[in-house]
Amino acid sequence: MDISTLVGIIIGAIFILAGIIMDGNVTDYYSLSSIMITIGGTIASTIAHYPLEQIKNIFKIGKNAFIRKEYDLSETIGRILELANMARREGLLSLDNVAEEIEEPFLKKGIMLIVDGTDPELVKSIMETELVFMEERHARGQAIFQSLGEYAPAYGMIGTLIGLINMLKNLESTETLGMGMATALITTFYGIILANLVFYPIVGKLQSNSIKEINYNELILEGLLSIQAGENPRIVEEKLTSFIANTQKRGEREATSINKEEAVNA
Repeated sequence: MDISTLVGIIIGAIFILAGIIMDGNVTDYYSLSSIMITIGGTIASTIAHYPLEQIKNIFKIGKNAFIRKEYDLSETIGRILELANMARREGLLSLDNVAEEIEEPFLKKGIMLIVDGTDPELVKSIMETELVFMEERHARGQAIFQSLGEYAPAYGMIGTLIGLINMLKNLESTETLGMGMATALITTFYGIILANLVFYPIVGKLQSNSIKEINYNELILEGLLSIQAGENPRIVEEKLTSFIANTQKRGEREATSINKEEAVNA
């Protein structure tokens, strides 16, 4: 389990509650009507925005932000080198004997294509297409939470406008004017908290996890092409080790770019 997402949300909630308690009362920030407008409106617009098939998977997608999938690159490289050695000694067809034992789906699919005698360019095309579909699938899941983060503050503002309209209709009652203004602003408060403490952090973690998985599978693809080309295992090892360093640098650049984009959108 990746506790950093959960810990971040909890720490943020604690500091917000602490700030409220220091200068006020927690109960003053509770409004059932504001909750209904913010959460209900956000959910309704998201359902209207996306196909039902995607919406049904929202909890499964969100769960991925709290799960850490470990990628043992050293072990994977070792496995690829074993396959490279076997292919060099006994030929590519010998890989058919171990293909069923491979647990990694992406690696297994590539080995099966190689064993079937698929042209190297076609193997590369098929596996790269698989990566593109994987990235698109991840992007669709991230987009749902991105939309939740965008709709929540908007409905918070709608709730505030509703509250202000109700308040202005009762201007003759000066005693309730301040209370009405506070209640109107609570809805915006809810929307901003949901977007910046829950939805956007989940988007960021999903994007980070996606980059790691794509880079991991790109490493496998590089190894598969080297095996099919009959390259010396020592050369394969050097190539994959270098590939790791390059993908890590690229991942850092992509993560930085994502953070900058989110800051601009915010």
